[in-house]
Amino acid sequence: MKLYIYIFVMAGVSYLIRALPMTVLRKPIRSRFIQSFLFYVPYVTLAVMTFPAILDATQSQVSGLAALLVGLAAAWLGADLFKTAVTCCAVVFVLEWFIH
Repeated sequence: MKLYIYIFVMAGVSYLIRALPMTVLRKPIRSRFIQSFLFYVPYVTLAVMTFPAILDATQSQVSGLAALLVGLAAAWLGADLFKTAVTCCAVVFVLEWFIH
């Protein structure tokens, strides 16, 4: 019985999150602050979900952190996504080889 209550509450919350903005906000949003806030919400959500996985995906957090720092540097210097990913994988491989 509790399981059905939990499922019903989760479904209600998910529905409200999606339906409320469509019903309440009928006019275009004119506030630049709210527009910029809503623009960055998907990126922040993706970062919040991805960041812990980067550190925990390897056998040691040291190699995950090193790959994160190398990936940030590679992206900052203009490397594309494939080169950044390959570089990060290589860093993890080398560090895991020497650590374990």
